[in-house]
This record gives sequence, structure tokens and C-alpha cells, in this order.
Amino acid sequence: MKLDLAIEELHRSENHLAGVLLAMSDRHKADHEVFHVARDIARWSQDHVQRLAAAGQEFGLDLDPEPKGDPTVLEKARQKASDLMGRSSAPGLLLLADLRHVYREASGVSLDWELLAQAAQGARKQELLQLAKRCHPDTLRQVRWANGKLKESATQVLVG
Repeated sequence: MKLDLAIEELHRSENHLAGVLLAMSDRHKADHEVFHVARDIARWSQDHVQRLAAAGQEFGLDLDPEPKGDPTVLEKARQKASDLMGRSSAPGLLLLADLRHVYREASGVSLDWELLAQAAQGARKQELLQLAKRCHPDTLRQVRWANGKLKESATQVLVG
């Protein structure tokens, strides 16, 4: 069985998604909805990281239960540039780029949850299957949020 590999990859990708959401939140402080919603849904991924670390112990994995969330130096530089630009047209384009990135990352995480659920079902690992059933809907909501924000923002940014 290679369930350990699936858990490890999902742990990594959830950690990455949380970091992407937090960095996006920091870059778009002026947009209060984006700032707060991105932080809220980043917490879901952070919770998933902790749950996956606990689940991984059964498979001999020693995954860090503490989510990584601090933006990198590059992310901090982007945030500072965003702060300096204020609400000019460039932040709108940056928002679209960030939302596209979140959408792609969350979609990949969603696929990873699907794979883990299928493998857990096939291996008759009920606890792991229940974990996937518990966490995957959060990821689907992250995907829907990014998609909805893209649709809402695209016309204003690209036409306006």
C-alpha cells in the first residue's frame, strides 16, 4: 500500500495552499472581503494539515502538525509593493492573478482528496475515508470561492 505517499503529498499541498491564501490575504489588505475570507479559508487548510499529520502516524509518517503559514521574503516584497500601489489598476490585475493561483492550487488539493478517498475506500481504511469526507468539502468551498471571486472581479478589472 502506498497510502503514506498520498497522505504525505496531501499534507504538503494543503500546507502550500494555506500559505498561498495567507500571502494573498496580506497582499490585498485594502480589499477587506478578500483579506478576511482568504484568512478564514486558509485556516481550513491549516486544520487539514494537523489532521493529516495525525492520520499519517498510522502509516509511519512523521508529518509536522504545525502548518507553515509565514509568507516568504518574496511574498513579503510583493505585499510591500501592493501596499505602495494602493488601489490603482495594478492591484486588480494582481488580484486576478492571485485568485487564478488559488483556484489552481485548491483544485489540485481537491483532486488529492479524491485520490486519497478512493484509495482509503479500496484499502478499507474507514478512518482515512472519514477524514477525506470531512475535509474535502472545505477544499471544494475554497475552489468555489476563488472561482466566484474571479467571475465577480474579471469584468471590472479587465473591462473597466
